[in-house]
Amino acid sequence: MQKKVIVGLMSILLVTIFLTSCVPEEKVCTLDKDCVQSVCCHASDTVNHDNAPDCRGVLCSTECVPETLDCGQGQMKCIQGQCQAVFE
Repeated sequence: MQKKVIVGLMSILLVTIFLTSCVPEEKVCTLDKDCVQSVCCHASDTVNHDNAPDCRGVLCSTECVPETLDCGQGQMKCIQGQCQAVFE
């Protein structure tokens, strides 16, 4: 019984390592709040906080550009350890 538990835990660990190693460094995350827009204006993708763009002094239009995170059209999510923009 104990051997099965150890094998199961090792399998989970290996899968986690594999999934994390396939994720580009700029997109690695643990929680949804780790993810931010990949560009300052009209973003359609996300990155982690360490790779966030410097948007100081950047002015964006108030336009709701289709297929972007503008105006709540999408959400920033951490899915399987990777920051992603999700559009529903």
